[in-house]
Amino acid sequence: MFLYYRFNCLITRLIIILAGLAVLPLTERGEPMKDLTQKQWFVMRDLKRVNAKLPAYKFLSNNDVTVFVPTKWNVVIKKGKRERITVPVLQDLLFVYDSRQHLDPLVAKMPTLQYRWLRNTYREPMVVPQADMNHFMQAVKAFKSTQYYLPEEITPQMYGKKISIIGGPLNGYQGYLLSVRGSKVKRLLVELKGYLAAGVEVNPEYIQFV
Repeated sequence: MFLYYRFNCLITRLIIILAGLAVLPLTERGEPMKDLTQKQWFVMRDLKRVNAKLPAYKFLSNNDVTVFVPTKWNVVIKKGKRERITVPVLQDLLFVYDSRQHLDPLVAKMPTLQYRWLRNTYREPMVVPQADMNHFMQAVKAFKSTQYYLPEEITPQMYGKKISIIGGPLNGYQGYLLSVRGSKVKRLLVELKGYLAAGVEVNPEYIQFV
């Protein structure tokens, strides 16, 4: 069995060489490793306490790493005075745009900062396609009153009519109106499938039903 495994590894290397491709190091499974210098949107978690002085997203920002963290407004008491600040919606969810080459040493410095791994893989990190990430970030940054939901919180009943947005900061977006009982505000449901969903406020005059 061991000889068969080694033979497969040698064959894999030979195919790469004959194809004229760059010879990359192989994983323990005999598969070519991905380019560690390529920047991607990694899905990560922060295991620090909610009130930690240096959460992971601040640590990464201080080290010239692009981080997207969904936030919400929260009221805290500082020196006897009420103060309104932004805090992460989910402490253990952040999206990080960087290469493994630059990011791995930072992860090693902060044990509470971890990659989220795909199931049934050999430590393959979760990654969001850049187009999907840009689409989501542009939508949620357009307004300050965004409401966030976990995937399991979105029920079939919450998918309203399908719409297109014509005009305004979300011009060209398509999706479903978020249907929430008692809400008078029109919101477009924008999703990062499997990770997060957001209800983004839209002006009724920009809504076109599909």
